[in-house]
Amino acid sequence: MTLPAGWAARRPTLDDVPAILAVVHAADTFSIGHPDFDAEDVKAALTAPHFDPARDSWLVSDPQGRLVAWSLVDNPTGVGREFVDVLVDPEHGAAVRAPLLARMLDRVAERAAERGLPALTVRVSAYGPETRWAGELAEAGFTRVKRYLRMSRELADLPAEPPLPPGVTVRPLCAGDEADLRLFHRIFDTAFRDTPDYEPVGYDQWREHLPAYVRTWDEWFVAEVDGEPAGALQSSDQALEQDMGWVRTLSVLPTHRRRGVGAALLRRAFAIYAAKGRRQAGLGVDLANPTSPATLYRSVGLQELHWADMYERTVPAAA
Repeated sequence: MTLPAGWAARRPTLDDVPAILAVVHAADTFSIGHPDFDAEDVKAALTAPHFDPARDSWLVSDPQGRLVAWSLVDNPTGVGREFVDVLVDPEHGAAVRAPLLARMLDRVAERAAERGLPALTVRVSAYGPETRWAGELAEAGFTRVKRYLRMSRELADLPAEPPLPPGVTVRPLCAGDEADLRLFHRIFDTAFRDTPDYEPVGYDQWREHLPAYVRTWDEWFVAEVDGEPAGALQSSDQALEQDMGWVRTLSVLPTHRRRGVGAALLRRAFAIYAAKGRRQAGLGVDLANPTSPATLYRSVGLQELHWADMYERTVPAAA
């Protein structure tokens, strides 16, 4: 990695969490208008499965010693594609983003060799305002493959939940019941099988990773139609700093789509968020999803906030 004269790179430790968070907040504020990470999210990233901070991440400081950039490889399952983040303070660190990206691609090549693979697919995101970054990704051989929307709605004017469609029931997940967790995973896994980018993860691995993003279980729901499993919704706390309830995934089995199951799950989640005093509800949507979920989300009052493009390229394994 070649940096401008006077700049320095090193590996992160947990002691760096406050300084890293300042960089992430600056990057988020430029990209989406507000901070989107907290200290626990940074700690979780630095201690994630299949991640070694001494090999998979870099910090960069400017000549004044100020931390201005953080890069990392993310692949919590250890299978499938890799995700690279290169986060910079846009006022002070934009010049080092491209060199950091090159170093991270070298690391992806090493990780491919370590996994015994001929190559790995790597993805990087760019938000609407990040036009310079999008250009640097194109220069580095990346191609835009899809767009994600972030959507939200206010909860102050949330209408009362309408009657459920005939035969549909919605109940909380029984988090202490292993059988119910297995049912939830089966619904989620089956529902996403027809999504082009879905990479299946077995129950044991899925269960192992839940503590990384689950802090409360009372915002997880299971839907049934005539007593048969039909759908599931999982929430996360990733947007609590914005006073927002966040829908992490919404899963409806193919045999029960277009029957109001998804809308019923969303409305129940919104009601719980509102009862807790949250100001908004939000979620992300993949516009490449063949089930066209954005139409469903608009029908329950969600509106577009901003978008991000996903870029992709193949990285051959290191020799």
